[in-house]
Amino acid sequence: MDKIRVVIIEDHDVVRIGLRATLESQSDIQLVGEAASGTQGLKLLEVTQPDVAVVDIGLPGIDGIELTRQFRQLQPENGAVTKVLMLTMQGNEEVVLASFAAGADSYCMKDTGMERLVEAIRMTHTGNPWIDPSIASIVLRQMRRAMPQDNEEGNQTIEIRAIEPEYKTLIQTYALTDREQEILELMVNGCSNAMIAERLFITVGTVKTHVRNILSKLCANDRTEAAVRALRSGLVS
Repeated sequence: MDKIRVVIIEDHDVVRIGLRATLESQSDIQLVGEAASGTQGLKLLEVTQPDVAVVDIGLPGIDGIELTRQFRQLQPENGAVTKVLMLTMQGNEEVVLASFAAGADSYCMKDTGMERLVEAIRMTHTGNPWIDPSIASIVLRQMRRAMPQDNEEGNQTIEIRAIEPEYKTLIQTYALTDREQEILELMVNGCSNAMIAERLFITVGTVKTHVRNILSKLCANDRTEAAVRALRSGLVS
């Protein structure tokens, strides 16, 4: 099996060294280059054309968002396309939406553990966007804004596109419990496991168990996919 070819574009030496060590320890990942600035990173991407680029937003020269925008313009319409995973400490709405508008595929916070980052790289490579749970609510709010709207009699209604029939059948067959429904609503609002535990006065371990059950019942791979299906199915409004 071919390895996932990855480049790191990160200006902080300690972070870059840590990323390098982690990626080099993975049997299915090949690190093909590093850069410490946006300008160097853009040239590196043009030369190596990796499968996945891990890009810091706060780069010197040109920032990660502008780097992504320029690189997307250089890529051919047909052929292999490099996936871009943004890595940053910035989780505000303006930066998140600007990143995706520039052509980013995934968004990961720097305080995410290395194990989760490797998981994000693998998912991004397969074409499944990885969105950090802490900023999922921003993406979902933007989805709601983009949905068709009915302004009849001045009332604004957001229409959520229905999910596939087979998923709807599964949701009806394996209905969520009241507690799972409560946790799902908090997930859609971007709450972490710790935040959910605090609000509902239960342990984080209990929350994790409920989340696993929710993902299973919704046939979702992660929290974001579960949230999207919940919105489309009408489980959460």
